Amino acid sequence: MNMVKLEIMVGTFMIIGMLCLGYISVKLGKLELGGGDFYTISAGFDSVSGLKPGARVEVAGVEVGKVDRITLDAKSGDRALTFLKIKNGIKITDDVIASVRTSGIIGDKFIKLKPGGSEQMLKNNDTIRETESAIDIEELVSKFIHGKV
Repeated sequence: MNMVKLEIMVGTFMIIGMLCLGYISVKLGKLELGGGDFYTISAGFDSVSGLKPGARVEVAGVEVGKVDRITLDAKSGDRALTFLKIKNGIKITDDVIASVRTSGIIGDKFIKLKPGGSEQMLKNNDTIRETESAIDIEELVSKFIHGKV
């Protein structure tokens, strides 16, 4: 009888341990179960070189969302279309300027949103009209070396 009791206690301990491990994995991985509390907006860029899905989206240095996915714009065929997941409750004006920036000298790329003065706010599935692409350091160095600056 003692052996059965011991096995039940060990089994219960293992189940609790696995549940705790799953919870910690979801929290540390910043996974969203059930869609999360976000709305999506898109922005088209000439170049998003180095930007990856999961990169942060900032307003005034505060993280307000993340890059959901990056695709090639089907309409133009030569622009990158990024989809940004913005936390609900964060209001983004329709005249916002989105730019691809680098964190530090050789840091990760992120999207910086610079709000405008409009009273109109972007809603789910709206598009940011004003964008600034990433600066291509290799292209600038190449122009400098070849005297085309």
